[in-house]
Amino acid sequence: MKKKVLLMGKSNAGKTSMRSIIFANYVARDTMRLGATIDVEHSHVKFLGNLVLNIWDCGGQDTFMENYLQSQRDHIFRNVEVLIYLFDIESREYVKDLQYYKSIVEALKEHSENAQIFCLIHKMDLVAEEQREIVFAQKEAELKKASQPFNIRCYKTSIWDETLYAAWSAIVNALIPNVNTLARHLEHFASVCDADEVVLFERATFLVIASATIKQQQDVHRFEKISNIIKQFKLSSSKLQGAQFASLEVRNNSFAAFMEAFTSNTYIMIVSSDVSIQSASIHMNVSVARQHFEKLQSSSQAANVL
Repeated sequence: MKKKVLLMGKSNAGKTSMRSIIFANYVARDTMRLGATIDVEHSHVKFLGNLVLNIWDCGGQDTFMENYLQSQRDHIFRNVEVLIYLFDIESREYVKDLQYYKSIVEALKEHSENAQIFCLIHKMDLVAEEQREIVFAQKEAELKKASQPFNIRCYKTSIWDETLYAAWSAIVNALIPNVNTLARHLEHFASVCDADEVVLFERATFLVIASATIKQQQDVHRFEKISNIIKQFKLSSSKLQGAQFASLEVRNNSFAAFMEAFTSNTYIMIVSSDVSIQSASIHMNVSVARQHFEKLQSSSQAANVL
């Protein structure tokens, strides 16, 4: 299942930095050219067996934008599953940016009326902390009005905190057809392991795929923080000759946490407040469940798996 994803936004909005953080292990596979200038970069990112994100990273210069909306309109906006549009919160050309966005929404209405739209209000770290919610709410209201008849989702993001991972995890979740079934089976697995929480991460990006929480936790951003930390640790480990990140165990007086490679496309994390839990029992349960979840993730019709 290839899902066409448009990544758009004005030049210097932060698309390149964002892509290098989220998709550090992937490079553009091919490009579509306009004259001698690169116009669109394509990356193919594989998620959960048969789900492939075909990401079209579209240049943000005015010349490119005009061509997308005119001469390349049908090619760019046909069969789009998701539009991700970045708005630079500090942009001095917000009015022009908003007009381009409205035109893109019109193009989607013509060629991909069922597309999902995600707007990322980016570089929010540049806004004073006490003003962020107010500024974001104002932008969100403007964008929702400009996006009719689409029901869009807006996220405030920054490359310096967990918000970027939270937004991209939500985007990926919207594209996985069996995500609710995965969560249900993770909940059953958590009860078998006597775990407080079980989380499934995509192997390369460490975006959160699905989770099951048995015991409520305080930090609502914990998954994205862990994604960021583990991904950086994994990248650091890869720089050591012959070293690969396989598993991790952390214990203190309050909890025990285990993370290890799970299916061919995921890592799994199990967290338990029972600090007496044995590592061997967790690893055995993971080993037994691996084949089941491999089948579950490979099916686009998860309800028919069991």
